[in-house]
Amino acid sequence: MIKDLLKETESHMQKSIHSLQEDLGTIRTGRAHPGLVERLHVEYYGAPTPLMQLATISIPEPRTIMIKPFDKTALKAVEKAILASDLGLNPNNDGQVIRLNLPPLTEQRRRDLAKQVHHRLEEARVSLRNIRRDSIKDIKDFESEKLVSEDERKRGEDDLQKLTDRFTAEVDKIGQNKEREIMEV
Repeated sequence: MIKDLLKETESHMQKSIHSLQEDLGTIRTGRAHPGLVERLHVEYYGAPTPLMQLATISIPEPRTIMIKPFDKTALKAVEKAILASDLGLNPNNDGQVIRLNLPPLTEQRRRDLAKQVHHRLEEARVSLRNIRRDSIKDIKDFESEKLVSEDERKRGEDDLQKLTDRFTAEVDKIGQNKEREIMEV
């Protein structure tokens, strides 16, 4: 019973880590990569649609992102979505494709991005702690319903803490890698 709960908890924590990685992929570093814009929502025929479903995104040069919509009528909507986003990039529209030139990051902008990363890392840690708290509550409910003994509850809580520590260390590692990417000139 506790093993099933631990597997379920591990699955939830893994999803939290995956969400963090996707979230950090949208934070700009010194190099261009499709993750910066592929999740950007574009208003397309009245529905918010991820850019990766509307266009081909390529990197022709290290500091350039090229977006080629499948439907040429979506060019204006894509351009509008990029301008409305917090990327701080100006799209160059030539009627066929949109080019985004990424200027080199200033030292101040790098620090701001590092702060954003730290904020998102803390959100991920809070998420992990909330998952742990819910699982501990479930284990205590099992004990109060006489489904597990006190020793099993304690062992389950210890295993849960080890699991939480492992995923917290993974969050820290992901954060260090992202910060190193951002600060790299």
